Amino acid sequence: MYLKIHESGGQRVVAACDEKLIGKTLTDGRRYLDLDTHRGFYVGDKADAAGLKKALGSFTSANLVGKDAVRVVLEMELAAADDVMYINRIPYIQIYRI
Repeated sequence: MYLKIHESGGQRVVAACDEKLIGKTLTDGRRYLDLDTHRGFYVGDKADAAGLKKALGSFTSANLVGKDAVRVVLEMELAAADDVMYINRIPYIQIYRI
């Protein structure tokens, strides 16, 4: 998967996306996620589950797309399965710490 960390003004956003989804547009008529136009938000370093877990040790918000990326936050119990949204059966989640 790809992992990119955005830091600005004391905020830390962790973005991760399964590699095979980059370049695709997900839509189901209600939701729309353009992973081609917004590839720069997600594409940083390649990471495995351990790398994403480390990045999720400290964040203000997290934006994760794909089975592998979302599985990590569920394993870490940062979110529940009911919190996951789906666009054409692709899991997607946003987490905010306030």
